[in-house]
Amino acid sequence: TLKIHLRTHSGEKPYKCDQCTKRYRQQGDLKTHMRTHSGEKPYRCDQCMKCFSQKGPLKIHMRTHSGVKPYKCDQCRRSFSRKDNLKTHMWTQSGEKPYKCDQCTKRFSLKGTLKIHLRTHSGEKPYSCDLCTKSFCQKDYLNSHMRTHSGYF
Repeated sequence: TLKIHLRTHSGEKPYKCDQCTKRYRQQGDLKTHMRTHSGEKPYRCDQCMKCFSQKGPLKIHMRTHSGVKPYKCDQCRRSFSRKDNLKTHMWTQSGEKPYKCDQCTKRFSLKGTLKIHLRTHSGEKPYSCDLCTKSFCQKDYLNSHMRTHSGYF
């Protein structure tokens, strides 16, 4: 245990992924990482059967069924099941937009929103319809489009 702890100070990461460049201090962390390559999801919600590669995200997911929302806004009465959702809410409350587009003057509260915005500059449309040739920059746009195909929804 001490040897593993000392790696946090030395920066030593002896466990290397054989499929990418990532390295880890503990063998268990490498094992968990390997699930990103294998797609293995051994943790299953017993209420909706959704699967997860790690125990932590399953635990957070279970709050959607229990309604537990331990993260409370100190500015208003809202509460959240996830810490990152509270953080986003706080940015919205304060108007803070820490994510800036490097190609124009727009700023965003969420990193994901910036990522989607950047597609307006690049023209990237990663979501393609399997039934026709159309592609979309957002998954929601593809889902809406899929409803136009008769018999799909």
